[in-house]
Amino acid sequence: MWGGINFVEILSAFVIMFAIIDVTGSIPIFLNIKKQNQEIKAWQSCLIALLLFLLFYFAGDALLKLFGVDTASFAVAGSFVIFILALEMILGREIIKNDQTKSGASIVPIAFPLIAGPGALTTLLSLRAEYAVINIMIALLLNMLIVYVVLISVEKIEKVVGENVIYIFRKFFGVILLAIAVKMFASNLAIVVANLSN
Repeated sequence: MWGGINFVEILSAFVIMFAIIDVTGSIPIFLNIKKQNQEIKAWQSCLIALLLFLLFYFAGDALLKLFGVDTASFAVAGSFVIFILALEMILGREIIKNDQTKSGASIVPIAFPLIAGPGALTTLLSLRAEYAVINIMIALLLNMLIVYVVLISVEKIEKVVGENVIYIFRKFFGVILLAIAVKMFASNLAIVVANLSN
């Protein structure tokens, strides 16, 4: 189940999670929260988001077994979610992400749904069909580290990078995510069909 450390798997899982979490695309929301004089506790947001990810990752598998769904079937369903999120990033239309609320900025909306949103949680579980658990966990921790860095330096990032670069960055990862969704769908659909045939 855990397998060995594979840097290719870590990189692939990292890119998928990075694109789904889309912390760079959330920078304008983080800035808006700060402008409303709401404190953002980066460590608290990242810790709660990480706990949500871990809870859903390990408990989610048991939940799938309860409903008699294998990881390959869930990965196919997850590929549709990733596909929609990719279209959302490319077209600039909000489909899955929830609107932000004003209560408890560090937890809502930052930890959930901006970091550990429905799309990211679903994607994390879908990755089980593709990569070893250890590689997914390393990729997740690396993403949480980046999220933490962005949260503590969000204003500096906006000044240095600029809105246009952030916009281009989001579109670029949207296209990558689209390709990943197609690959995940094709590879796991074959497994599902084979299981149904047996």
